[in-house]
Amino acid sequence: MCGIVGIISSQKQAAAELYESLIHLQHRGQDAAGIMTYNERFHMKKGTGLIRDIFDQQNMARLLGNTGIGHTRYPTVGGFSIEEAQPVSTNVPYGIAMAHNGNLVNYSELVREVSEQNHRHINSSVDIEVILHIFAHELNRSDDSTNGLTFFDQICRAVETVFSRASGAYSVVGIIMNRGLFVFRDPHGIRPLVKGIRKNSDGTTDHIFASETSMFYALGFELAGNVAPGEVIFVEENGTTHSRLLRKEQFTPCIFEYVYFSRPDSIQNEVSVYRSRLRMGQNLAIRWTEQHPDTLPDIVIPAPSTANTAALSFANELGVRYSEGLYKNPFIGRTFIMPGQEIRKKSVRYKLVPQEFEIRDKNVLIVDDSIVRGNTSREIVRMVREFGAKKVYFVSACPPVKFPCFYGVDMPTRDELAAAKRSVEEIKEYMGVDILMYQKIEDLTEAVTRKGEHNIDRPCMACLDSFYITDNVNEEKMGSLEKQRNLERSQLA
Repeated sequence: MCGIVGIISSQKQAAAELYESLIHLQHRGQDAAGIMTYNERFHMKKGTGLIRDIFDQQNMARLLGNTGIGHTRYPTVGGFSIEEAQPVSTNVPYGIAMAHNGNLVNYSELVREVSEQNHRHINSSVDIEVILHIFAHELNRSDDSTNGLTFFDQICRAVETVFSRASGAYSVVGIIMNRGLFVFRDPHGIRPLVKGIRKNSDGTTDHIFASETSMFYALGFELAGNVAPGEVIFVEENGTTHSRLLRKEQFTPCIFEYVYFSRPDSIQNEVSVYRSRLRMGQNLAIRWTEQHPDTLPDIVIPAPSTANTAALSFANELGVRYSEGLYKNPFIGRTFIMPGQEIRKKSVRYKLVPQEFEIRDKNVLIVDDSIVRGNTSREIVRMVREFGAKKVYFVSACPPVKFPCFYGVDMPTRDELAAAKRSVEEIKEYMGVDILMYQKIEDLTEAVTRKGEHNIDRPCMACLDSFYITDNVNEEKMGSLEKQRNLERSQLA
């Protein structure tokens, strides 16, 4: 889960707006970030850490050009160094740069193929470099002077080759030197990619493509829809726009975008994230009333801040007082996307402080967006008990996470998942709560798909139900990918 953005403007330098966009996407990745623009040549700045610590006036002034791409990194493969940061580029042909959000299931096989068949060397362990070289190799084979293809036709052929060879989830933004900006999304649309436009007074149009709509209002862009699964879009330097749907598969966007990743003010796949979370809380409250009709908490508090919306809706549906009984330090990062379990555990107490007068001598119900590893949830329960709660109930807006994600979310091995080998009763004992309740899968699906003029066939919920949309993930492949991920982590330790 990373954040990507691409901007092409007829009037403005792109760097400042790319920076602002990455600030609005910081929640999607805190490990590293990068911006690349071009003005006769590529200009790039990458670094590790938060956006505000990487970019300053001096290096921003060197990012020249009206077209560029940006990336915030949350690592699911590879290390935590600047060498793994995006965007990445190649000089042949033309000069091409890319950034992506997602994860390839067949990354290891593709590395060998690209090296042996395409004679291109992979310098990092990030998936986008493989995609870049597959795309560049195919584009280099094209010659519009002999085969009659337009340049957009050549781009489409290169993207079609990526679709044929790359299995997994990927939304990509890219630039081609002196040609323009291009984007594409995997045929299942697992990872998000939205598009926006901004009309200028001279009649020209600026274009933005991003993981979320969160920066559109601030920058003056209007939502123009989503990049469709299997679609490629190319915006020339003169503003001429081309689009083509290359493949149409079952549309299965990631359910965790609605549960956790996306900002509540974002619209993903024509569905309001905020309203989907309201419906999650509503559905949870209905289930609570069915399962625990004689148990009513004194207070409902969210595990801030992703769960705030669901907790508010839950409390309203139940007729119980909602309170932000856990104060969140806004300068501490999101614990779920922090690398390493120990860092996550320590971060919880730095990040959250219980408000004693809201908690002491009360039956407290905590709403969280999900329980993945269980570390954060367990620490929160301990803290609430330490501040005098009589009883602690815990509800999760997401069903039990039992299986690894190989499409770009950092839940790579079953050994790390609280629900993979434990029953709900065992997790309840582990967390130290009086009642534990999870959302039902059908209720979560309903909450996401109830409203909106969307074309979602079925959300990707492989982490919940083990239905992997790419057909090459079986038990043997799962074991291999988990082993590889554990090896990478041991090398970084």
